[in-house]
Amino acid sequence: MRGPVLSAAGTLVVVEVGGVGMAVQVTPQHALSLRLGQEALLHTALIVRDDDLSLFGFATREELTVFDLLRGVTGVGPKSALGVLAALSPDEIARAIGAEDDAAFRKVSGIGPKTAKLITVSLAGKLVPVAPAAAGGATTAAPRGTADSVLAALVGLGWAEKNAAQAVDEVLAEVDDATRGSVPTVLRLALSRLGPQR
Repeated sequence: MRGPVLSAAGTLVVVEVGGVGMAVQVTPQHALSLRLGQEALLHTALIVRDDDLSLFGFATREELTVFDLLRGVTGVGPKSALGVLAALSPDEIARAIGAEDDAAFRKVSGIGPKTAKLITVSLAGKLVPVAPAAAGGATTAAPRGTADSVLAALVGLGWAEKNAAQAVDEVLAEVDDATRGSVPTVLRLALSRLGPQR
């Protein structure tokens, strides 16, 4: 789906396609990255139910693929799958599945212990991390990579690099090791720290 953004709030964006405003559910981070009036390209999935048609949109085809795989797991609906992608990147999801680490999924709202375990079992071998972490030094490399990614996103959203860098550094100094490696989580916390844009 491609078209100008008419509105973006929370997890819902409206994109104009052929003169019609299409409501699409996205992750909070994705909604924050979209600018009103600017053209957006979303990779979408249409979920059809007896009384409802819902569109879910993603910034990359990789996210859409992971979304579809997650929906194929018993007990994981489209909103839960979107929640997983809001908390973890596709690469982080692949790492967690490869390590059989269901704890990463239990942190997601709406995902219980049984469903978290089902995700790791059902998707085993179906997702491969883009850049597997080395056995040593992974925790020290992750925060810098996370910081660079979040900083780039904030600057792209219009924040001054100096202010954005300070917010990212403050967030990374306060969170635990697991959170430091999550770009979506650090981005959300940094945006919260920066406050409304003037």
